[in-house]
Amino acid sequence: MELTRITSDVRQLPYPVGNVHIVRLPDGYALIDTGAPAVLEALGELGARPQDVRRIVLTHCHVDHMGSAADLVEATGARVLAGALDAPFVQGTAPEPEAVLTASERALHERVLAGFDKADQPALRHVTVDVELRDGDLLEGWGEPVRVLHVPGHTPGSVALHLTSSGVLFPGDLVATAEGRAILGPFNADRAEAIASFHRLAALDVDIVCVPHGPPLTENGSAALRAAAPENDWL
Repeated sequence: MELTRITSDVRQLPYPVGNVHIVRLPDGYALIDTGAPAVLEALGELGARPQDVRRIVLTHCHVDHMGSAADLVEATGARVLAGALDAPFVQGTAPEPEAVLTASERALHERVLAGFDKADQPALRHVTVDVELRDGDLLEGWGEPVRVLHVPGHTPGSVALHLTSSGVLFPGDLVATAEGRAILGPFNADRAEAIASFHRLAALDVDIVCVPHGPPLTENGSAALRAAAPENDWL
């Protein structure tokens, strides 16, 4: 699968059910989510070795976001970061909450599950969370300030990352794209909470929005988020 260059430091690795993002750090690389089974091959295309992966950030606990995390930790020695409230689900010490599906989401959910089978989605293996992320945390070692936002709704501990200097946002599954516009991501544990978190992200000053599902928004990201109407999606 072909890597897509989003910025000089960010690459997107698409796979059949989503996107993984690779971020170049001063001393190696970070992965934002790990659902794709071909992450190491993609890193090889960048001239990177497995041990060059320093950090794995899981925006939330779903299998299409953490499916390869345990394997990648074994291969790379990277540290795993995840939202504090999702850490028990990532580690397997508590069952993850089920999504409350709207009528429109039920049919889509069935198609997505069928797509997992066709995409050779890695089986879920739980993994230890080395760093529990909380709202307002600042991540070090990224070459620029990286702010953590706790954005619950999709899952209780969903997090977003805002690279404040380059204006890049990794919103997790709160935001998806379709037909060039931003929409509320489906399959939320708490829809009202997800909508509130979406509006919080829309208030940020960002240029680029790297979504896990759909093409990235590569310019005027804030305007696209503010133009969205998440209350009307998936009804």
